[in-house]
Amino acid sequence: MRLSRFLAPVTAVVALALCAPYEALSHAQAKPEPFGAECRTSVDGSHVVAYCHNPYADTDRVTLHIECDRWWDLDADGAPTDAGPAVTVRLTGRCWKEVRSAWVSHRKI
Repeated sequence: MRLSRFLAPVTAVVALALCAPYEALSHAQAKPEPFGAECRTSVDGSHVVAYCHNPYADTDRVTLHIECDRWWDLDADGAPTDAGPAVTVRLTGRCWKEVRSAWVSHRKI
């Protein structure tokens, strides 16, 4: 008697899961669309240049971020730039002295 009380709720949950609409199951397993521009960043002294090419259909809003090496040199975040489908954009920035690191962030719009 005890085993049947335990199995009844479990059986109901399994039955409901098997009766779920096909659309709900296929939506949960959908693969994400490819996204994101490919960016190449180069540093020459205190200047940074990044070229970002977007091979995908969705627009990628890219922003260049620069961290300067000296404590008194201000880090910089560039203006967001839209890289549309099949478009290459050029992002630039600089420090007063040496660059510690530079990277590009991406945002889907």
